Amino acid sequence: MTGSMRKRGRELARDIEANAANDREELELLAAVIARYDDLTSPELWDILDSYSMVGMMSRLELLLPGDILLGEGGQQTDVKGRLSFEQEAAHGAHITDRLEDLEENSGYIARNYVPVIRNGETVAMLCGVVELGTLPKDLLLEPYGGEAAIYIIDGNTGDFLVDTWHEEPGNIWELGQREMASGYDHERLKQGLIDGKTGYVVFVSETIGEYLYFYYEPIAVNQWRIALSVPESVVFTGANAIRDMLNVFMIFEGACFVLYFLWMLFSFRKGLNEKQRQLNTANYIYDVDKLLFNAHERQENINLALEKIAYITSAESVGFWMRGQHGEDVTFVWDKKEDRKETLWNKEIIAYLEEYFKRGNGQFEANHAELLRAKLSGVKPGVMKNLMAVPVEDADGMICGVLAGCNMSDSRGSAAPLKSVSFSFSMFCRNMRSYYAIKEQGQTDMLLGMNNRNRYETDLPKFRTSYRKSLACVYIDVNGLHELNNSEGHAAGDELLKEVAKQIKGKFGTRYTYRIGGDEFLVVILDMEEDKVNRLTREIVESLEKKNIYISVGFQWRSGKFSVDELIKDAEKKMYAAKKDYYEMEINDRRMRR
Repeated sequence: MTGSMRKRGRELARDIEANAANDREELELLAAVIARYDDLTSPELWDILDSYSMVGMMSRLELLLPGDILLGEGGQQTDVKGRLSFEQEAAHGAHITDRLEDLEENSGYIARNYVPVIRNGETVAMLCGVVELGTLPKDLLLEPYGGEAAIYIIDGNTGDFLVDTWHEEPGNIWELGQREMASGYDHERLKQGLIDGKTGYVVFVSETIGEYLYFYYEPIAVNQWRIALSVPESVVFTGANAIRDMLNVFMIFEGACFVLYFLWMLFSFRKGLNEKQRQLNTANYIYDVDKLLFNAHERQENINLALEKIAYITSAESVGFWMRGQHGEDVTFVWDKKEDRKETLWNKEIIAYLEEYFKRGNGQFEANHAELLRAKLSGVKPGVMKNLMAVPVEDADGMICGVLAGCNMSDSRGSAAPLKSVSFSFSMFCRNMRSYYAIKEQGQTDMLLGMNNRNRYETDLPKFRTSYRKSLACVYIDVNGLHELNNSEGHAAGDELLKEVAKQIKGKFGTRYTYRIGGDEFLVVILDMEEDKVNRLTREIVESLEKKNIYISVGFQWRSGKFSVDELIKDAEKKMYAAKKDYYEMEINDRRMRR
């Protein structure tokens, strides 16, 4: 019993910790996007923030501003002086509060997940994900013991219930008083265990149902929270009681019925049990797929696990999902029993045919044998695909955003119902993927120049150590005179200068590994290009800019074989600074003389 409760308790604790960590990552990505907006009430910004309702444990997003002004849905402003303090929350940095009363009357208890929005080194707002504690178990699908167990989240410091599915109103565990304990257990052991954040359990008599409750508790790595389960004794031992009752029934039937009648009853029983088991497996399958896809936009390995479960329930050798990507490209995921056959399911002809087929309003596609399949799809290779079943995945507007398909089912007459039952989960996955990559792209792109920013550079830097085959080159560029130009002619003129420099760099080296890493600093990493060619392209950039009266300082470094990427970049930077020093030592280029 204790092993089963311990397992369930730890699963619940890990789920809450994982969701809290995922929520923090989502908020930090959003905070980076928000920092780019000077007007935090911008409708464009709130279109993004309002689309993040019901993500993870968060039910909505808010912004707390200096002066204790709270921005809610659509950027609506509320004065929260005396109820929330920007100064206090900003001092804590990124954190999750303990139990609070919602600002709206009769709205129950909440917790606030804060992340600072930092612009130019200053906290300009606190982004807040509101966690509605009353609905948290349902939102996370926490139903241990088939929903028969009560779930509690307790503040170890205060004893306050953050979540309490047993009592009508969450209160304080110490205010409930002491309970009549079973032999060998005492109230102080429970209290001290919750305060110290230990793992343990006690058994006491419930005043509500009049039987023993098994109460297990475990710490959560969020603030001083503890997870606890209470399970009635009748539920804990329900399996043993069911087995005992069944044995008694069998004994009565064995003495009272004919052997043939007994065998017939046994056959009927097994038939019903198999049907119930099938229904239970289907329900578990839908739940497992939905749970895997919930955060698959961040953990794409979960997609293969979800497709594998679909393959099991449909008896398919191969299951795949196609969706239209952020920029209109085809994005495909395939699980196949044979690794060398992953290209079997999706090709351009199959994608185009099924997309057009479902756009005409068809609800599913079935080709139960190879001849029928080849008649509809001439590009299918004989002997490779024996049958195919597919369903459309639609977005909130009813538009086709993806196709879920399986092929080579052992039961070619099987129903498409298992695919349809999870199509909504894949629709949510498409939406999450697009939102996630849109935010990630904004956070890693210099919006002025249309090239990668320093965030993307820091992400790509570790990859350079293993991504080149023969050589690696670094071109480090600093724009001369930008500060003076901004002072004399304004920042608009400076922006145009930077755009021209960026245009020349992207024209010669592309956009994949070109970065603006500072106000007037650019960095380019070039993989597997001959040194002479890199040098020539760099000179062409300098010459093209000088014709337009734009001057840059360049540091160039090229290496082959084994070397330190960090040292390569530092050497290029040193050469750039040396070139810059030489430039300013020339009398004609003196800072006081230049425009």
